[in-house]
Amino acid sequence: MKIYNTLTREKEEFRPINKDKVGMYVCGITVYDRCHIGHARSTVIFDIIFRYFQNKGYDITYVRNFTDVDDKIINRANDEGKTCGEVADANIAAFHEDMD
Repeated sequence: MKIYNTLTREKEEFRPINKDKVGMYVCGITVYDRCHIGHARSTVIFDIIFRYFQNKGYDITYVRNFTDVDDKIINRANDEGKTCGEVADANIAAFHEDMD
């Protein structure tokens, strides 16, 4: 698999830093609202890459975060009379439901 390296600005053959191990850190969504098609697109694409590495026999660690503190979340919480945690938790649950 070739991956575009932003540092060298070239497509390069993928080689893991540690033999037979791959780490994927994927920046997740900001959970101030329900999911949209862009969230699904990102989730599906990184799932395909994860499965590709699995199929190639790599020991893979896949981490995806949620941004749960952000001006949009704070504003939504204030508008709805909720805490930021309540807004974030509800939208994280909705994300998992939508992606399932």
